[in-house]
Formats: sequence, C-alpha cells, structure tokens
Amino acid sequence: MATKKDSDKLKEDIIDNTKAADNKKDKASSGNTAKSKQAQKNSKKEDKDKKSKDTLASDKEEKTDTRSQKKESLEEKLTEAQDKYLRLSAEFDNYRKRTLKEKMDLTKSAGESILSNILPVMDDFDRALQLMDSASDCKSMKDGIDLIYNKFQEFLKSNGIKEIKAVNKEFDTDLHEAITKIPAPEKKLKGKVVDVIQKGYYLNDKIIRYSQVVVGE
Repeated sequence: MATKKDSDKLKEDIIDNTKAADNKKDKASSGNTAKSKQAQKNSKKEDKDKKSKDTLASDKEEKTDTRSQKKESLEEKLTEAQDKYLRLSAEFDNYRKRTLKEKMDLTKSAGESILSNILPVMDDFDRALQLMDSASDCKSMKDGIDLIYNKFQEFLKSNGIKEIKAVNKEFDTDLHEAITKIPAPEKKLKGKVVDVIQKGYYLNDKIIRYSQVVVGE
C-alpha cells in the first residue's frame, strides 16, 4: 500500500513533467514566433529588393527610351538639314546659271546699243567721203567734218567717255605717260605738259587710256 511519501513524490513528478512540457511548449512557441518574424523580415527584404530591381529596370528602360527618342530626333534633324542643303544647293546653282545668262545677255545688248548709236556717225562719214570728190568749197567741207566730229564727241560723252585734260597741266603719273622731254618754252611750263601726242580718256571715273605727252624741263 502506497505511503504518503510516495504519493507526494508522485505529485511532484507530475508537476515537474507538466512544467517541463509547458517549458518545451513555450520554447517551441517562442522558436516558431522567432522563425515567423525572421520569415516576415526576409519577406520584406525580398519585397524591397524586388521593388529596387523593378525600379532600376524601369529607370533603365526609361533611359533607353529617352536615348532612342533623342537618336530618332537627331536623325530626323540630320535628314531635314541634308534636304535643306540639297534644295539650297540646287537653287543656288539655278541662280548662278540664270545670272550668268543675264550677264551675257546684258553684255550683248550693251554692245548692241553702243554700235547702234555709233551707226549715224558712220553714215555722216560715208556722206562726207562721197562729197569730197566733187566738193570745191573747202570751208563747207571743213564745217561738215567739224559737225561730224562734234556729233561723235557727244556720242562719247553720252556713254561716259571724256577726255583727260593735259596741255599746260602739271605732269601727273596717275594720268599722263611721258613720251619725251624738251626744254620748256617758258619758265612757267617747267614740269608741265607742253604737248599731247595721244589723248587719254576716262570711262566714267576709270582711266581707260593714259595721255601720251611731252613734258617741259
């Protein structure tokens, strides 16, 4: 028959086993909680890493799209510039050809105008030559030649041609070409033009022929 001591010991063993089971249960529960927290932490980290990767991928994709758009824009601008250059080149070539033709036509028409205006003077010379054989009045012949000469002078003036005045003028290398030098007939003519061998002419303000002169010394 069990004694009281045995009964107390049995109770103590039961209590101890119960406590051990509770402790084991608490440890298991604590371990599960720790594992759960770690899992949650790992899950959050994975989510964060995934978001970071997604963000990087999105940024990379946006940069790629931006670069692609810039490249397409530059290619379009380059194509537009090339087309504009080709059009301008063609227009300039047409302009050059047109102005060259106009210049040639202008030169031809200018020459035609001058020749047309000089023809009446030639007609006067023809009539004078025909009358010279039968004319007996030298004075009338001289008057006729003077008339033709004056008419020709007017023609030259109307076309911008005028004579370079030289006689009794100071010798000027910009206007005159000295053929020879002679003793000056007068003291005041030293260094001046005393005679003109060949007249010089301006065309507007440009010298087209220098005066050939004799200079006094």
